[in-house]
Amino acid sequence: MSRSPRPSPDAALDPGSGHGDLGRALRHWRDRNGPAAAGLPARAASGTRRAPGLRREELAQLAGLSVDYVVRLERGRATTPSPQVLHALARALRLTRAERDHLFLLAGQAPPADRQVSAHIPSTVQRLLDQLGRNPIAVHDACWNTISWNPLWAALAGDPSTLRGRERSIAWRHFARLPTRVTHEPQQLARFETAVVSDLRSSALRYPEDRELRRLLSDLREVSPRFEELWQSHVVGYHSADRKTIHHPDLGPVTVDCDTLTVPGSDLRIAVYSAPPGSHTEQRFELLAAAQDTSLAEVEALASAP
Repeated sequence: MSRSPRPSPDAALDPGSGHGDLGRALRHWRDRNGPAAAGLPARAASGTRRAPGLRREELAQLAGLSVDYVVRLERGRATTPSPQVLHALARALRLTRAERDHLFLLAGQAPPADRQVSAHIPSTVQRLLDQLGRNPIAVHDACWNTISWNPLWAALAGDPSTLRGRERSIAWRHFARLPTRVTHEPQQLARFETAVVSDLRSSALRYPEDRELRRLLSDLREVSPRFEELWQSHVVGYHSADRKTIHHPDLGPVTVDCDTLTVPGSDLRIAVYSAPPGSHTEQRFELLAAAQDTSLAEVEALASAP
């Protein structure tokens, strides 16, 4: 009985032959990630878990994908995942940079190059974000695209998963005057705008070959006189601790302290909302956290209580 020929060592690099390898890799990475590390319940609703790590529906939730699409990826039926999908899977599975590049190759895509803005979040940074889960947190790339966030951020500022394409860019949403829940005092607004424009100018110098960044800057200069004014002035600013007000549809105005942290060796910006202990804002955070497990009606009743 003849044996089937062994696959070539380069089969994983061939977009037409690596679909089975892609599914096996996704299952392996899913099995090694426990739910507790991702901020998910360690036990299923039934009290038992058959999967040693993340279940497909949990991976789908973390990556912002449908469960059906994750199933099709693992079974080799979805053969052309986009770079955006691959970045989302890499973040949800807490892949290292080398593993992320391997994921791209298995999917028949070229790994992201250093000359382009990266949406990769190192696993150590993701673990830190998980441990700060009592605060609303979001991560932005060098274009100020929101690439990761926790449930409390989504509950307070609005769920970024409902936004598509350029709508995920904080810079675009602000300067193009798209709807937002955030307002600033005049001095705070000036500092924020100056810092964002300064960031984007630095990003343009570091990533001159990134076409999406070039298009974003061109469009911002066209639609926003304020952006064009700051761009032409070559003003330099930086992010400092500041305050802003989030206008929540159920809880009303919530004033938060905002710190923007940077990750050494990357262009990630981590925005953290916080509040003094015992403050009115901290109580709003607790109500929003409770809303993850209770109905909106119950949260509204708590919010209206004296």
